[in-house]
Amino acid sequence: MGSPWKPLLLLSVISALADFARAVAARPVSYAAVLRMKADSSSSSSLSSRMRLRNNYGVGSPSQDWPPFSRYRYSALSSQEDYMSEESEEFGPVFIQEPDDAIFSLDSDDKKVIMNCEARGNPVPTYSWLINGTNVDAEADFRYSLIDGNLIIHNASEAIDFGRYQCRAENSIGIVLSRDALLQFAYLGAFSGRTRGAVSVREGQGVVLMCAPPPHSPEIIYSWVFNELPSFVAEDSRRFISQETGNLYISKVQPSDVGSYVCQVKNTVTNARVLSPPTPLTLKTDGVMGEYEPKIEAHFPQTVLAAKGVTVRLECFALGNPVPTITWRKMSGNIPKKARLRKSQAVLEIPNIQLEDSGSYECKAENTRGGTAFRGHLQVYTQPQWISMINDTQLDSGEQLHWECRATGKPRPTYRWLRNGEPLSTQSRVEMVNGELIIHRLQQADSGMYQCIAENKYGGIYSSAELKILASAPVFSTNPVRLIATVGKDVSLECRPRASPKPRISWRKNDRRVQPSRRIMLLRNNTIRIINSSRSDEGSYVCRAENQFGSAELTTVLLVKEPMRVELSPIRVEVTVGESVVLSCKVTHDPSLDVSFLWLLNTQPLNTQQEGSHFEYIQTTSTADLMIRSILLKHAGKYGCRAQTSADSVLAEAELLVRGPPGPPGVVIVEEITDTTATLSWSHGVDNHSPITTYNVQARSPVSLGWQTVKTDPDPVTGSMESAMAVELNPWVEYEFRVVSTNGIGTGDPSAPSRAVRTKEAVPSVAPANVRGGNGRRHELVISWEPVSEEFQNGEGFGYIVAFRANGTRGWKEKMVTSADSTTYKYRDETFPPLTPFEVRVGVYNNKGDGPFSGVVTVFSAEGEPREPPSEVQAFAISSSEIKVMWKPPIPGPGRPQGYEVSFWKDIEQEETGKKKRTTGNETTMLLSGLEGNTQYLVSVKGFNTVGQGPASSAIKISTKKNAPSLPPGNLMWIQEGNNVSLSWDPVKARDNESEVIGYKVLLRQEGRGHSQVMRTPNSAVVLTLPEGGTYIIEVRAVSEGGEGAASAQVRVLTSSGVRAKSGQLSGPNLAPGLAWTALFLSLMVPSFPL
Repeated sequence: MGSPWKPLLLLSVISALADFARAVAARPVSYAAVLRMKADSSSSSSLSSRMRLRNNYGVGSPSQDWPPFSRYRYSALSSQEDYMSEESEEFGPVFIQEPDDAIFSLDSDDKKVIMNCEARGNPVPTYSWLINGTNVDAEADFRYSLIDGNLIIHNASEAIDFGRYQCRAENSIGIVLSRDALLQFAYLGAFSGRTRGAVSVREGQGVVLMCAPPPHSPEIIYSWVFNELPSFVAEDSRRFISQETGNLYISKVQPSDVGSYVCQVKNTVTNARVLSPPTPLTLKTDGVMGEYEPKIEAHFPQTVLAAKGVTVRLECFALGNPVPTITWRKMSGNIPKKARLRKSQAVLEIPNIQLEDSGSYECKAENTRGGTAFRGHLQVYTQPQWISMINDTQLDSGEQLHWECRATGKPRPTYRWLRNGEPLSTQSRVEMVNGELIIHRLQQADSGMYQCIAENKYGGIYSSAELKILASAPVFSTNPVRLIATVGKDVSLECRPRASPKPRISWRKNDRRVQPSRRIMLLRNNTIRIINSSRSDEGSYVCRAENQFGSAELTTVLLVKEPMRVELSPIRVEVTVGESVVLSCKVTHDPSLDVSFLWLLNTQPLNTQQEGSHFEYIQTTSTADLMIRSILLKHAGKYGCRAQTSADSVLAEAELLVRGPPGPPGVVIVEEITDTTATLSWSHGVDNHSPITTYNVQARSPVSLGWQTVKTDPDPVTGSMESAMAVELNPWVEYEFRVVSTNGIGTGDPSAPSRAVRTKEAVPSVAPANVRGGNGRRHELVISWEPVSEEFQNGEGFGYIVAFRANGTRGWKEKMVTSADSTTYKYRDETFPPLTPFEVRVGVYNNKGDGPFSGVVTVFSAEGEPREPPSEVQAFAISSSEIKVMWKPPIPGPGRPQGYEVSFWKDIEQEETGKKKRTTGNETTMLLSGLEGNTQYLVSVKGFNTVGQGPASSAIKISTKKNAPSLPPGNLMWIQEGNNVSLSWDPVKARDNESEVIGYKVLLRQEGRGHSQVMRTPNSAVVLTLPEGGTYIIEVRAVSEGGEGAASAQVRVLTSSGVRAKSGQLSGPNLAPGLAWTALFLSLMVPSFPL
């Protein structure tokens, strides 16, 4: 058995790894910490690829939120190989984490302050710290210790350790300073224990109760307790607590104000609270103070300074009788919409203060006796923010460095520069003007870490960069170089060594100095340019580069070959869509050079993969054929065969024209519209090199099945036409039109649809179809029809005119049906009998007039609901739960039943509480089930049809039979011999409220099958014959007039050839006569679920 501590150890390890992974993923790093860039071949670019992004930071300004490691492919757990590759290049310190402003609680149990600092660099940086510009000697003062770059202060105290801290990171490349971090200490002293004197005023007079808070840092929150905790003074228009002074102001004292007042202050950092001694407030007895004008006792300063983005709260409260009302305004402009008034308008709160919120603000206190005002100025300042920063730069010695950093802020920032952590001063080679740093004639000693600091009185920000001065002998990346040109072409021989400073360059050919001529030019970038090259220009050209650190040579071998010739045939070919063509490209070239081919279509490389099986290349040493199969229209264009060797590249072109069905015509415009016509115009589309022969005009409406060809005038529309009239349109239908063009090749794509237009209105021309009628209630004439679709309504205000008259009469009755969707009209008249024949027709109309009527049809009025009840209703009890009901239909006549409803209820109940059951058709029998045994029921029957129900028959009484016996057959015993089973049981005796037993039902079922065999017997014994093989389940039920009784326990019998068995409970009187025994086996009876 394993040790119990092993699972706990495993869980601890997993938890530690998870915490470490979360810490690494959340750690902010600079891009320079995760991205190292390779140097390019240039030696003098100030924005070279060696540049690294650096963290730029500042005091009072949030540092950039560099993305966590987890967002990049780089990881703190990367392989050692990746790490070594990344760190192979030396670079100066780059801050990953800088110290932040901190407030330390003097009440903390842990008297230890940690100022964080971490930087990356190669070599790994070392760290030191400054407090208020003075070096911290961690070795001499035991209270300080350094762990990596973090400064730990033990037993911190405000007197010694309060101030601004900076971290200094240093390696062999240089030194950088972090932003300033202010360390403050949070504490809350105790109030003076001296007893405070009572303050006595007249009723109606104003009063100020002084808080006189104890020493504290930083801010505190004031509140006042009235008499005892937790009863605090509620501020309103009469009482105000200043969060600037802490005093309680009561503008007008009332008798309810009399009591003891205690000032409570709370430190916002430590949450510590202290209470002042109580100040009693009493009323003088020499009278009540009369009304007097307001006097402002609490107000914001004359000048308020606020940092951009903070929330500013201006206070203003006055004493007076009546209680003064406070109002605010901005002297120049409106108070910002975002501003809110708090504490009964005594506080103006402006969130997210911006520069435009600056200005003079005035609060005014007024009552019926007069008014007074106070005015102060709000100034918004901003800490410096970078516009442009400096970046890592590498330059050659002797070159000039020009760096510029720019920042915004209010007041406008000033700039200063540091080199390796020390101030940089103006010298003969060094200029510093308004954020610009210029160093002339760079020297190796100028290398190092530089920092630009932009600052105003509210904060400073730092931008860091490394300056690297390059010094190296010339080096060529590839040597020698083999260059092949063709006769008559220009050729360039380059010489671009890596060197610092820039080297002196000289050229020679075959050991002789190259002299410029009309054909041979020496360019400023030290490249030789040979115009109209010939065989005589072949040879070895040597470029020599030299500076004070060394020299190097590059040899370029120039070979001049005969130019290549390319022939592409056929130059112009016309084909029809679906045909194939072969373009053959033949090349004549210098046999010493290998040639490659590239096919282009309309100047773009041919992508055979996108074109599937349409294109196939057939290429030999000097030929390249392009086969185009099953040509499509899009394959038309200018084909190019580009042949290329190491010396030359030649392009030959051929034009392929593809004839095909025409393109879509131009935009279709509806020029004129009537009720049945539309005049259309369009512009010709491309004919794809086969003249257009005809145009087909198509239309689409909301009720049509897609686009349909419409008749036109003229017909046909020939290919030279650009207009036609669509005719036989339906009025008041919204149509879109398009045009399809056809030429000798086929039919092209349709034009874009026209804008949707509606034809003019017209009188309806289509009558309703399938006019019919019938059904309905007695004395109703129901007329129905199929509605006319919207396509044929021809206008607004569409409706139906229903006309009808009784057969043999002359005048028509007409009724208007205003809904276009209506399909039925009902007319009721108590005077006409059922099944009266009517002549009926239905017409249409709209706002333009009446349209045609349908043909006349004969419709009969409703025959009504059944009038007579069913006759000869009988009922028979089938069992204790079932009754069979029979009846005969009523006398034939109007109101023929379509079905019957049987109602039944107990004799002791009302008919309304009973149940109803309907037939599915015109059946005249029904079996009622689910009834209670030995209970008398009343039964009635009525007919119904779609109109309603007829009268019910007289109720008849019928009683269900007594319930079946509740006791199951007991004491089952059986004898088995082979496949014969003799089964017997005790007779079941019915109780007084149960039906007498008239026999038994034996159910036999083979296990695993659902079908049961049933045997009935009047006796309490039976002999069963079972097929060979298998297990059989047997159960017995008593049978009575009330139905079947409860099932006996199940008997499980296993049959097998030659086996005989008997029940253990079997006795002599139960044996069947004449049964012989050769072997007896006990058969187990196993109870089971009933069948």
